[in-house]
Amino acid sequence: MKFTFRARTEEGEVREGIVDAVDIDTAAQILQRNNLIPLSLKAENEKSFEVIKTVTKLWEGVSQKEQMVFFRQMSTLIEARVPIVSALTTIGEEINNPYFAIIINEMASDVQDGMPFSDALAKHEDIFSTLTVNMIHAGEVSGALQNAVNFVADNIEKNYHLTSKIKGALYYPVFVLLVAAIIGFLVVTFILPKITILIKDLKVAVPWYTEALIWLGDFMNAYWWAVLLLIAAGLGSLYYYLKTPSGHRELEMFILKIPVIGTLAQNIYITRLAENLSALLNSGIPIVKALTIVSEVVGNHVYAKIIMNAAEQIRSGGNISSAFVAAKEIPPVLSQMIRIGEESGTLATVLQSVSKFYSQEVDNMTKSLTTLIEPILIVFLGIGVAILVVGVLLPIYNLAGQM
Repeated sequence: MKFTFRARTEEGEVREGIVDAVDIDTAAQILQRNNLIPLSLKAENEKSFEVIKTVTKLWEGVSQKEQMVFFRQMSTLIEARVPIVSALTTIGEEINNPYFAIIINEMASDVQDGMPFSDALAKHEDIFSTLTVNMIHAGEVSGALQNAVNFVADNIEKNYHLTSKIKGALYYPVFVLLVAAIIGFLVVTFILPKITILIKDLKVAVPWYTEALIWLGDFMNAYWWAVLLLIAAGLGSLYYYLKTPSGHRELEMFILKIPVIGTLAQNIYITRLAENLSALLNSGIPIVKALTIVSEVVGNHVYAKIIMNAAEQIRSGGNISSAFVAAKEIPPVLSQMIRIGEESGTLATVLQSVSKFYSQEVDNMTKSLTTLIEPILIVFLGIGVAILVVGVLLPIYNLAGQM
């Protein structure tokens, strides 16, 4: 339960805020333990608060960039030896996202009540990943919290920049295809029937493909609204299906089969696997638990299943490389390098090298992605223009030459 309080410090300064406690007596004790003299304590309407929180979550959410900035600020404040509670409170007051501010203030309250920082993060699993929570926990146990926070910030930053690069590379082709689809719809619906009316008036024999275009233009001109509704319903149904677990799994498998895009996605997943597993092993987390954590954050169910198979192999006395060799989605060179790391006892170091290599591959492919897609777009648009020229304009030109 949350209580709104007004309290006075030992210096006489009046403070206001929210404290989370089981009852009002416990809330008063929490304030007193923090050298605050309660002046008033009032229970908040928990249901109303949760409604507000849910609304702000749906409206705002928490982006990767906001998480990255949050952990960067935490690292700076921890390095300056600012207590965790004070650091969270300071960041919560400065952040612009109302929903994230609520979450940070809740974490500050939890830490103030004696909860470890990692446990406070774990309460908000919709924002902070399992990897983040476990890395922070490892940092708390080892006394290297700042290093753990830095790693989390670096990890989120890498994912953010990678996502931004891929989105930036795909914006151009998506925009071109969208504009081409709109223009094509308008041409077929409103312009094509006006062009083909000349051919129909002459009542001469035309090739079958010209007749097909005439029929398509007449149909679209008469029922364009029904076609729009059908397209909207189809896109809506597809979007809904892809949001289901089975639909999401099929999408992930389909992405891996797309030429170029599939290779890029594969490199991204391998980079995440190697980088995160290396960091977790260096933090002293047992290998089976580390593999389980990585399977939850790798971002693809195919690779998650492979990683969990590797964890089962280790439980039964096997090793990671033997599980990876049997998976066609894992490049043979990766399996060989992991085997060398396991045999030499330098698995974390080997994984770090693998991560750097595949990260560079992802950067190179991302930079050339637009260049690779441009020829495909040109061919696609050229085919559309050729159909219109050969099917409509060329017959009209031939008829005009015969007159």
